[in-house]
Amino acid sequence: METKELIKKVRKIEIKTKGLSNQIFSGEYHSAFKGRGMAFSEVREYAVGDEIRTIDWNVTARFNEPFVKVFEEERELTVMLLVDVSASGMFGTRNQLKRETITELCAVLAFSAVSNNDRIGLILFSDHVEKYISPKKGKSHILRIIRELINFEPSGRETNIGEGLKYFSRMVKKKSIAFVLSDFQVPLTEDKKNNLADALKIASRRHDVVALKVQDKADASLPDIGIAHLHDLETGEGRWVNTSSKKVREKFSAKSKEHDEKLRQLFRRSKTDFAEIQTDEGYIKPLMNLFNTRG
Repeated sequence: METKELIKKVRKIEIKTKGLSNQIFSGEYHSAFKGRGMAFSEVREYAVGDEIRTIDWNVTARFNEPFVKVFEEERELTVMLLVDVSASGMFGTRNQLKRETITELCAVLAFSAVSNNDRIGLILFSDHVEKYISPKKGKSHILRIIRELINFEPSGRETNIGEGLKYFSRMVKKKSIAFVLSDFQVPLTEDKKNNLADALKIASRRHDVVALKVQDKADASLPDIGIAHLHDLETGEGRWVNTSSKKVREKFSAKSKEHDEKLRQLFRRSKTDFAEIQTDEGYIKPLMNLFNTRG
């Protein structure tokens, strides 16, 4: 993509998502993702009702009158965006591609994080880890992340979410919030090479993992458009399907529902909070619901 076109796209996303973050999400984000604990702030004179255990005995002895320690929430967090850049993200039949929705979601989360003085980092993965950007603060850092999300061309086409999570667990030792953004169109099997359940379990032991499932309507149901050639963007395989057949459409829909239910059960077992976002329905309501549930 040419530099001028890229700058224009980055600016467009910045204007839209920064406004949403400032006007809608900042307060909910703060409530949903609290700091690691309480940090000492200052001392002040004792007042009736203060807990005895907060008295600073050294200062009290020095001034010959009681003083208490004041603590405040230790707000600074590390937030990592684990983004699926496999080929299936370049699919979309409605308002926008899944990859475009994911980019906007990342920008909203990044601006919300930075407005709360948190650091934000990025891991791009396909069937392997494609790129790692270490967590930092600041607007220029967010704009770099948005540029990467818009312009990055992965070398892999398929998806291995487990690899992204394992890499995250190795690279980020300090407890962090990890948002995993993908369509999660992966086999939910016990395959050691692509075992999402194990990777989620390991990452969740130390970190706060949140899954954001982004999907297009056509991922879950076939439109009635006659004989159509369905092409798998990741494997390159294709086949002709009679979408006018009610039986074919029902079978496709049932298989999709079964996969989604298994995925929800997996998230619950691993204590992973999640939200499901449709490319044509917007992400404000699902994100608000997620934040409010955690708050």
